[in-house]
Amino acid sequence: MEVSSIDKELIRYFIQLTEPQKKSLLQLIKTFIKSDKEPEQSISIEQYNKELDEAMIDINEGNFTTLAELQKEMQSW
Repeated sequence: MEVSSIDKELIRYFIQLTEPQKKSLLQLIKTFIKSDKEPEQSISIEQYNKELDEAMIDINEGNFTTLAELQKEMQSW
């Protein structure tokens, strides 16, 4: 299977990301893939709260990108 120019470009950008950015992007990609394969289903309040707790842990550990950081990064695109 040949790697397309888009795939190569994605890889070039991906390797420049920080680990938290890679994690966030990977989740986004999985969301796209999942939404193409199956209809979106509601989640339980327990699952919702679990995801919120995990997000808060990430934030408290500094695993996020600020708006200023994102805007600066976007200038290089």
